[in-house]
Amino acid sequence: MALMKAVLFNLWGGVLTTRPPQSFLAYEKSLGLPSNFISKALAAEGADNALVLAEKGKLTLQQMQIKLEESCKKEACAQGLTLPAEFSPARLFEVVRGADFHRPILEAAAALRHQGIATGVLANLWVDDTPDRHQMAQILSVLEGHFDFVLRSCITGARVPESAMFDQAVEKLGLTPQQVVWLDTEKESVDAAVGLGMTGVLLQDMTSALDQLKTHTGVEVQSPKEGVPIACKPDDVSHGFVTIKPGVRIHYVEMGEGPAILLCHGFPESWFSWRYQIPALADAGFRVLAPDMKGYGDSTAPEDIAEYSQENICQDIVTFMDKLGIPQVTLIGHDWGGSLVWNLAQSHPERVRAVASLNTPLFPVDPNTDPMERIKAVPIFDYQIYFQEPGIAEAELEKDLARTFKIFFYGSDEESKRPPISTAKVRERGGLFVGLPEEIPRSSHLTEDALNYYVQEYRKNGFRGPLNWYRNVEANWRWMCSRPRAKLLMPALMVTAGKDRVLLPVFSRGMENMIPNLSRGHIEECGHWTQMERPAELNRILLGWLKETHQKASIAVTPKL
Repeated sequence: MALMKAVLFNLWGGVLTTRPPQSFLAYEKSLGLPSNFISKALAAEGADNALVLAEKGKLTLQQMQIKLEESCKKEACAQGLTLPAEFSPARLFEVVRGADFHRPILEAAAALRHQGIATGVLANLWVDDTPDRHQMAQILSVLEGHFDFVLRSCITGARVPESAMFDQAVEKLGLTPQQVVWLDTEKESVDAAVGLGMTGVLLQDMTSALDQLKTHTGVEVQSPKEGVPIACKPDDVSHGFVTIKPGVRIHYVEMGEGPAILLCHGFPESWFSWRYQIPALADAGFRVLAPDMKGYGDSTAPEDIAEYSQENICQDIVTFMDKLGIPQVTLIGHDWGGSLVWNLAQSHPERVRAVASLNTPLFPVDPNTDPMERIKAVPIFDYQIYFQEPGIAEAELEKDLARTFKIFFYGSDEESKRPPISTAKVRERGGLFVGLPEEIPRSSHLTEDALNYYVQEYRKNGFRGPLNWYRNVEANWRWMCSRPRAKLLMPALMVTAGKDRVLLPVFSRGMENMIPNLSRGHIEECGHWTQMERPAELNRILLGWLKETHQKASIAVTPKL
């Protein structure tokens, strides 16, 4: 059996938990009206009833509500009833729009997209011009963020289960009907789709329906573990640039609205390393900004090593916030980004609402110990010494970019299946990758598209800028020693990973002595690349902490989901 290349979902009952007729029944029951009263009122008007005209874009929701009220008055008269004084089509559609999302369907869509299967939603919807239209705006925003496209009947002029609606969807996909699955709770529409050559899945039991999706697509869309969160693609997010000073600008991506969160990536990454976190945080009600750090991606990569000192980069972030009009932010960093957020919280605490670090602890500064000697005392940090001489590591890492990222990015669950990379004795070996085979398997955590994006980004400026972050050891130490190092009193979170071979969880012991309001998260079966290896578990930890932190500060957060 050939595997399908796309899955289409009906909005009502498929993506949302209820359908309008079910909401009608609930509203009728609340008012003591006979069951199916509203549906009968619509049916009495035939094919030109208020709901059909609105769904085909011939009436707005306000106009539809007026016509629906007239239809209901006629039906009440025909049945010898008096409509209750509180009967209101406007209230009825508040109930309709209040349907929840089917979480398993959203997770299934994320898993399908992760494996290259296209997804779309077909929706019998109206143009909402009512005072409560923000509810529909939220629904549409979530849909556009979780599926490849949404077809609305009020735009297409065709409704589900009309063949014209299916035809437009298949054309948009660029596929044949035989390559597409249709999922719905209504047998009529499933039969219509099958009649056009599509594969139909009737959603009566969620587990059974998801099993059928797996059979038809070859993708595991449900798992005993937490599902794969939706990952944003470069075209899914808004891109911007902030000029820090003449000749230096920072590229960033942005999604969502609400309290600001700034995501700071590490080495050798990009804003794209947060692809699983950006949609989840935006859906939770936050304005998410993820920059390419200085030297990376589309941000400027100055030649001067001093440009990459922690003092300068902390000031860059403050300028970045100033120019975007952000007085205070919650910082989340990973790897070098983790070091940055701790330093920024200590040097500019008034600009930081809360701070979180993945894998990277807050290392205490010792003014009596040479920082290079301290690094040399930890064998697994030998790679950092190797990185010091400009040009040497660049040549090795830039020789074959695809191979470089396949070596770096892998999950702890794959260690036994691939050649190990050691960060110890790098200088003795003559290079970080010395001894590794030329052909390196691509990790299951790194899709082909993701690999290609990293390669594309590093072709722009290479590794010189990223490696320069490592070449300011003494400058960073002198700066940090010169600063007052009081305790951090803001809310903070430290997330450790049990299988990180470089940033060991043990390094974070004693942080509570410096950070009284420290919360902790730990993912035991996880290596260094926390955001991509265990994205669902990480998102759960981050969202729980963010929710608690903002509630305690009485800062309103309005989730989209």
